[in-house]
Amino acid sequence: MANSPLRKELHEENRLSWNEATKAHNSHKGNQGKFFLEGGSTLFPEEVELLGDINGLSVVHLQCNAGQDTLSLARLGANVTGVDISDEAINFAHKLAQDSGIDAVFERADVFDWLEQAANKSKYDIVFSSYGAICWLSDLNLWATRIASILNEGGRLVLMEFHPVAMMFDIDLSHKFPYFRNGEALTWDDGVSDYVAESNTGLAPDNYQAGIQNFSNPYRSHEFQWGIGEIITALLQAGLILITFKEYPYSNGWKPFDNMKEEPGRRMFPPDNTPNIPLMYGIVVIKNGCIDINF
Repeated sequence: MANSPLRKELHEENRLSWNEATKAHNSHKGNQGKFFLEGGSTLFPEEVELLGDINGLSVVHLQCNAGQDTLSLARLGANVTGVDISDEAINFAHKLAQDSGIDAVFERADVFDWLEQAANKSKYDIVFSSYGAICWLSDLNLWATRIASILNEGGRLVLMEFHPVAMMFDIDLSHKFPYFRNGEALTWDDGVSDYVAESNTGLAPDNYQAGIQNFSNPYRSHEFQWGIGEIITALLQAGLILITFKEYPYSNGWKPFDNMKEEPGRRMFPPDNTPNIPLMYGIVVIKNGCIDINF
């Protein structure tokens, strides 16, 4: 069941929680303006592959956080707009764009509000969303429908995400959480964590800094567990055509479990002698027509 009431009051609590967490996250990432000035990119090969050639295309990056991936998309030649609910994240993104000299537009808004307003203004060649975005959506069908409404004919959604199967397990890989929640929120009283500190260099590719220590978030957060079937069905019911679905046995940068093995490219695998489960997935859906996606 991918349809549920839009929980704007929970989104607002998430905004407050993300504002605090974003300060901690960026405290570990060193001089990010310098990183971009020297040609750095925060995109991983998997999403670059799914995106294809985006030079000259109009791209909106939904739930862009502090804009690092947005600027990396712009560096590939796209005309990019980044959207996020967090004031702190968007303020940081504006400054990072100035410091790095990379041109991108950033707008602070709840993703549902932004999509509704954008449908009457602009159309995009690509909607991009990645890594820990889906779990903040309280209404999956509305999200998919509104994405379809802002895509050009032949435009596509490129989604790279952590796998919901991985979200069933606690840090010690014990089975703790249900796969199916039917749109019911999962509330965390300790809010959005400092997962950058937990992953260390995995999510701070240029000179990890100690930054804020022992971070404690004063605002709780609310997540929504959506299964793969629910996600794909919502996109199909919005009239989009599935052209790619990939699963990956590793996570990029993020260390969700104890004793994960890091392999080249900051790919994190579960420890030895543990089940081989999917940790990420990638989806590409297209709106009617066809375009040369250069895979």
